[in-house]
Amino acid sequence: MNLTQEQLAESADVTTAFIGHIERSERSLSLETLIKISNRLGVTVDYLLSDSYKPRDPQMTEELLQLLDNKSPSQKRALLDIMRTIVKYLPLGEDAK
Repeated sequence: MNLTQEQLAESADVTTAFIGHIERSERSLSLETLIKISNRLGVTVDYLLSDSYKPRDPQMTEELLQLLDNKSPSQKRALLDIMRTIVKYLPLGEDAK
């Protein structure tokens, strides 16, 4: 877009250093800042995020989605609550990644 980090930072009300951190995926940003950046760049937020999420294990993701298929919203909520409880008590370590 032929913008400098300084120009983008000014339009998003952040520092130039923060823009650098975002570019290098070293820092997270607020939704408000993300929207300001997308507006300045003239693109949508989903365009900016389109390549940022990649499941670590696409097969496992697909299996989880299949388990939820044909479940009612209340059943999905119950399953999510169960999963959150289980995850809360999982041991942290090498397998946690």
